Amino acid sequence: MTTEKIAIPSNSPGGLESIMSDHFGHCDIFTVLTIQGNEVVAVATVDNVAHQAGSCLAPVGLLVETGVNSIFVGGMGKRPLAGFMEAGINVFWTGRSPKPAIKELVDELCNGKRQPMELTQVCTGGGNCHKH
Repeated sequence: MTTEKIAIPSNSPGGLESIMSDHFGHCDIFTVLTIQGNEVVAVATVDNVAHQAGSCLAPVGLLVETGVNSIFVGGMGKRPLAGFMEAGINVFWTGRSPKPAIKELVDELCNGKRQPMELTQVCTGGGNCHKH
């Protein structure tokens, strides 16, 4: 049975009841779901690193160290997207607005209903990130 670890940028306090954050680099915390087959078998949280100008790859390194296979995002810049791709971490995009509670994404995550993030969906700065 395949095991997958999926990170979801979340608002505090994280976990299944929390709301998905609009943008991964500015989230408070990452909710990390461990999925076996079609079932969530573990839920953990990982505090995000402080986001500063030019440090958009710091969360990428954090999630690589955490051992995630995939991340599900509402917004992300081109540089971190490239960082995740280079690290072999799949990036999936949700265009939902307002962002859902993590528990509302579980069916999509467990049953493969995922949309890979494309370069046309990246944030380009200037406040466009949250208009997906």
